[in-house]
Amino acid sequence: IEYEINPWMSRSKGSDSSRAQSQWQSLKSLIESRGAQVSLLSPVQGLPDLVFTANAGLIWHDVAILARFRFDARRGESPVDAAWFAANGFEVRELPDGMDFEGAGDALFCGETLFAGYIIRSDASAEQWVAEVLGCRVIPLQLVDPHFYHLDTCFCPLDAATAAWFPPAFDEYGQFAIREHIPSLIEVIPEEASRFGCNAVVIGRDVILNSGCLRFEQQLTAAGFVPHATELDEFIKAGGSTKCLTLRLDGEDAAIWPNANPTN
Repeated sequence: IEYEINPWMSRSKGSDSSRAQSQWQSLKSLIESRGAQVSLLSPVQGLPDLVFTANAGLIWHDVAILARFRFDARRGESPVDAAWFAANGFEVRELPDGMDFEGAGDALFCGETLFAGYIIRSDASAEQWVAEVLGCRVIPLQLVDPHFYHLDTCFCPLDAATAAWFPPAFDEYGQFAIREHIPSLIEVIPEEASRFGCNAVVIGRDVILNSGCLRFEQQLTAAGFVPHATELDEFIKAGGSTKCLTLRLDGEDAAIWPNANPTN
């Protein structure tokens, strides 16, 4: 923990590097056991949050819309992310100046709609710009709790009509919009939201999440999903968990993407 940019971070507490590496390897193995291929981004000295690859950008077909981070401490990640995307065959798009946008951490498709968290890390205007580029509907959702500073910490699309969420993380309109547009919702209890239960990786009907979310696991099972828990406490110290540590490159299972004809 080299700096403090969210309420979870504390330089006085820090993290255990060996435990963090062990937990990350366990997560990687679990993801691979579900049939996914994992591509790696090499660490860079001085960029500890580079591990949270969900924030690198928003992937759409072969386009990577590069993040523009709100805090100076993370802005050095963007050139690294851009180089990786370009080397791996993605067309890199950058936002206009003056807009903050923190990638798939704040922008998640559920069906054909892009749900986008704003005000704490990303701008609503940036998310409108992204939606215009992709040619899709966007619903900006105001986040109101600094502990849930990215959308993916409190909202998890499970399939095109189902999502898990923590309602108190959203303002009144955001709660209404989610209830209005997503037919099936699983409400995560506060104790398990604080374990970053919503910050999960979905591969088909498999849901990989942090340990200690037993009630949420039961809810997932009842809804026809298969939960897989793995301990990621060392990453929660930095304000991230399962989803934060990954970036889906081929489209989330919950996403119904518009056609591949982005505007300029």
